Amino acid sequence: MQVAHDSLKSNTFVFIEVFGCEGGIQSYIKDVLTAYADTTADKATDIFLLRDTLDDIPPEFLSRFRYHCFQSGHPMADRIRLTFALGLHLVLKRPRHLFCGHINLVTMVRQLARLTRVPYTVLTYGKEVWFPLKSSEGDALRSADGIWTISRYSRTLACKANQLDDQRVEILPCTVDGQGFTPAIANPELQQRYGLAGNQVLMTVARLWRGDPYKGVDVTIRALPAIAKTCPNVKYLVIGRGDDQPRLAQLAQDLGVAKRVVFAGFVPNEELVDHYRLADVYVMPSQEGFGIVYLEAMACGIPVISGDDDGSADPLQDGRLGWRVPHRDPDAVAAACIEALQGDDRRCDGPWLREQTLAKFSKAALAQQLKHLLDQAPQLKPIHK
Repeated sequence: MQVAHDSLKSNTFVFIEVFGCEGGIQSYIKDVLTAYADTTADKATDIFLLRDTLDDIPPEFLSRFRYHCFQSGHPMADRIRLTFALGLHLVLKRPRHLFCGHINLVTMVRQLARLTRVPYTVLTYGKEVWFPLKSSEGDALRSADGIWTISRYSRTLACKANQLDDQRVEILPCTVDGQGFTPAIANPELQQRYGLAGNQVLMTVARLWRGDPYKGVDVTIRALPAIAKTCPNVKYLVIGRGDDQPRLAQLAQDLGVAKRVVFAGFVPNEELVDHYRLADVYVMPSQEGFGIVYLEAMACGIPVISGDDDGSADPLQDGRLGWRVPHRDPDAVAAACIEALQGDDRRCDGPWLREQTLAKFSKAALAQQLKHLLDQAPQLKPIHK
């Protein structure tokens, strides 16, 4: 007997953690889920969460989906419970498609999907798939019915490292809240707090972790002496915290630019837009899978500088919207900062930057691309008895 396909069946998502911590991946997933809820008629979507609790989920998300949470403080037991619950769900509910939200879940997802004949798509982001995966994870990724990632750069590295067909990997990019991130005059109180009044301001928003120095804050500090020769009133505002700050502060001291570098520490999300508005140029010569911060800065009308060998090619539209420089080259960073601070380039035109950014990376653009990918996703496979 053949079980007929039910077009009213819902999709199912499984993630490690979305709401219990802050991070680029978590922010991206929330945007995807919001777009999903806004653009589909699917009102019975199930979301499985390994490390979140119901208390972690904000009300605006709690009302939109059905959640299955497994955080108990016992990681191994939680994973076993998740596996059994998801398997039972696939057997009994027969969702039309299963979306796996992290590579660390893909082996389990593949096994359950094969047993139940539910097609699955894997969402990838950046570094977790840039290098050869374990054999079981690589096999599960190659066996997926679909693979999504956030940028062309991530697609290229993932395909090269794990023998993937790049024609099978679809792009679902990051997005920016064009209503939240807007241009405005700098807040005088913040200018006074950080001693920025009357200065030209470079800014970076980044984690300052010793084991993760690729954000390029140290490179920008090394570029400051050269920048200051042309722009004598330049200051560098660094937003973020981490155990690498003492090294960076010492580097600024050694180079004689300590008075030009302001470490603002952690800034809550709701205050971030006011801090962007302090900047004349956003600079992060980094290696990013994408770089949401570039979108946020450009939505505020701030010129941007990025690395030239990473996923920032997408938000900067291959250099059309900003400067892309060798990410470990202080001289190149200095030259780009001087050009941007002088403001003669079209890439310094704030209204134009904002318009071009939102045309491709607004929440409406994300929703349109997500709908396209969902329409293409393979549907539930029939079971023959």
